[in-house]
Amino acid sequence: MAWSQVERPNIVLIVADDLGWSDLGSYGSDLHETPHLDRLTEDSVVFTDAYAASPVCSLTRASIMTGKDPARLGMTIWREWAQRRGNRKLLEPIALDALPLEHDSLAEVLCRSGYHTAHVGKWHLGDAEAYPQAHGFDMNIGGTLWGAPEAFFYPYSSEYRRYFDGWRYVPDLEPGREGDYLTDRLTDKAIEIIERHQEEPFFLNLWYYTVHTPIEGKPDVVEKYRRKIDREKSKNHTNPHMAAMVESLDENVGRVLSTIEGLGLRESTIVVFTSDNGGFIGRCKLNPELQVTSNAPLRSGKGSCYEGGIRVPLMIRGPDTLASLKRSEIVYTSDLYPRLLKMAGLSERIEQTLDGVDVSGLLMDREASLERDTLYFHYPHYYRTTTPVSAIREGDWKLLEYFEDGRLELYNLRSDLGKMENLAQSRPRLAKRLREKLDAWRKSVDAQLSEANPDFMER
Repeated sequence: MAWSQVERPNIVLIVADDLGWSDLGSYGSDLHETPHLDRLTEDSVVFTDAYAASPVCSLTRASIMTGKDPARLGMTIWREWAQRRGNRKLLEPIALDALPLEHDSLAEVLCRSGYHTAHVGKWHLGDAEAYPQAHGFDMNIGGTLWGAPEAFFYPYSSEYRRYFDGWRYVPDLEPGREGDYLTDRLTDKAIEIIERHQEEPFFLNLWYYTVHTPIEGKPDVVEKYRRKIDREKSKNHTNPHMAAMVESLDENVGRVLSTIEGLGLRESTIVVFTSDNGGFIGRCKLNPELQVTSNAPLRSGKGSCYEGGIRVPLMIRGPDTLASLKRSEIVYTSDLYPRLLKMAGLSERIEQTLDGVDVSGLLMDREASLERDTLYFHYPHYYRTTTPVSAIREGDWKLLEYFEDGRLELYNLRSDLGKMENLAQSRPRLAKRLREKLDAWRKSVDAQLSEANPDFMER
């Protein structure tokens, strides 16, 4: 049965946290074992040039929920830092710290159309007034104002170990037992939802906290990768704790897929898997001697508008989608909103202006093409991998504009995926045109900008 013949197909949207483009075996990891996700790529349309709408988490999640670019939403940094400016050369803009209720979320459209809507896992789109229930979800398990837990082992709070400033916890997973692992428990809840609502159309928004810091894998799996690293001398991925987290993510996605299959829902369920930004390349407090991950061959990581910060894995499986098809068209997370509603036969229910476009044709027709060839990114903030920056990708070309000094960087991604050769000086006319196009886009979405700090003093 094709999804076009299913009146209201189920939707399972799985988003990993901080999972880099090359963290999966099928995307080129030289250490991580991901057999379930690798198998999913064999049944799915796989996008090689998919992007998160932002190099940090909350903004990308807002783009998924609304189909709008984060800059248009006025969300340019995650909640905890939205109202801070810092003592830097540039003053960062004051951003919204919650997803405004005025936007019609993906869950709201589906809920009004008869879907049971359930959110499981990370939310990080505002405090209680902007929790999933306020954005169209019938139920919320584990979603709070925080972006990460204190620990991945029960009770997931600072009673176990202090990692972040302040006390955090993950609700709705009680009662628990010592040794319970957060990724497993969220999957338990997700499976319960699928089983309970299998007779009605459901939208399961499964947003795992993993593989965000703190980097904590199951000890026996960590030891497995220690031995593998010693034996194989992996070149890029060298963190056994991170590898163990990725394996647990893969195992639990496999559990969800197995449940769908076992209940006979394979032919009536759309499955999407992606990440909210590139992999985190810093070091973790729990294991400061180890870099968390590598996004090689891509440059840099989370927070950066280089490819390593924004390019992410994306695979989509539906009853009528082509299997094992790789697509190189440039797509991003804002496209999921119109794409999923089109696949659910609900395009006419979209009542707001979108930045994302419906690219569902790419899922079913090998000859289909995408008219759009340009994406924009805006991060007017500081992070360990960047200073305030905007970026544009047009075809194979990528331009970054840094606001501290006006520096332009221009790269050809076809010949230089790792962005090692800046062509801005040798191709000035192209750099100027792309910079003007980027500036026009910023004005069109009323993007907030950083500004000179009159009180900043060089040290």
